[in-house]
Amino acid sequence: MKSHPAIVTVFGSSRPRSDDPHYAEAQALGAALAAQGFVVCSGGYGGVMEAVSRGAKEAGGRTLAVTAKFFRARANQWVDEEIRVKTWQERLFELIERGRGYVACRGGTGTLVELAVVWEMLNKGAMARRPLVALGDFWQPVIARVREAELAHESRWSERREPMVYAASSAADAANYLAERLAEKPRV
Repeated sequence: MKSHPAIVTVFGSSRPRSDDPHYAEAQALGAALAAQGFVVCSGGYGGVMEAVSRGAKEAGGRTLAVTAKFFRARANQWVDEEIRVKTWQERLFELIERGRGYVACRGGTGTLVELAVVWEMLNKGAMARRPLVALGDFWQPVIARVREAELAHESRWSERREPMVYAASSAADAANYLAERLAEKPRV
């Protein structure tokens, strides 16, 4: 029986344009993920979502997008398959459900919500352990503050055993980490 390539969901801002270094970083991420054989899934619109899809397509990879009627926009030109849902909440959980691993790129409140929801679902055991990556140092102050607050109290917080968010220094580092983790035996 042939196995299907793992899907990696990438979260990030819709704001960067093609001349922005954050666009270039996301494009490199898409290429690195495709080179590892992953299907790249994103929210499908512009900015980081376009860049990661473009990078994956230009590297010969496959791309998915989950869009919402709520936003009144369609997927960017680099998307092979668009999954259209009604609300942004449905979109969020569809992006999470499809992913076997996740990358949070630089972004605003939407990306923060996506990172936080995946982290919390992993922490509470609402889904099996899956690799979660924060690309670059943008999210590190937020992650450090959350860890500081959680570890300051007696709790059963899952991250006491092992950090759940990996800080990747580059697109290649993120793709390599995901490939290594997804090749391991599933953990709960």
